[in-house]
Formats: sequence, structure tokens, C-alpha cells
Amino acid sequence: MFKAYSNEDDVLNIQGDALTVSNGTTRIVLNGMLEITKDKRGLKAALALKEALDGIVAALQAQPHLPDQVKDEPDAKPGVIDNPF
Repeated sequence: MFKAYSNEDDVLNIQGDALTVSNGTTRIVLNGMLEITKDKRGLKAALALKEALDGIVAALQAQPHLPDQVKDEPDAKPGVIDNPF
């Protein structure tokens, strides 16, 4: 289950990887393009998106002292990774 703002690792994929919801401790990033079609597949995608957004809203509303704005910096410090190629 995707728990908003709980870590830097979780990624929720909707409709394969058409839309990704990437977790962070200070921000959540949505990437991609999602077509919600008028069929069972579209309903499944819409419900997954709604569940993710409901979780985000609930997590924000549970914070008693939200700042006006977070600092404009990424959640994690940049690091060096091994080249996979």
C-alpha cells in the first residue's frame, strides 16, 4: 500500500507505468500521462488514482503545522551510483 510522505522509496504505478506516483518525505511527484477510458480498465485506473490522492490529502490534513511552502530542494541528497552499462 502506498503511504504518502512515509519514505523516499515507494512508487505507485497506474496502468502499467502510464502514471507513476513517487513518494518522498516532503513531496510526492506524479509523472506520465493517464487516459481514463470509459470502461473497466478506466475505472480501475481512476480508483487507483483516487486512492493515492485520498491518501495524500489525509496525510496533509493530519499535519497540525503545515508550512506555507517547503524548501525548493529535492528530498534526497544527490549521490553517485554505479553505471549499469
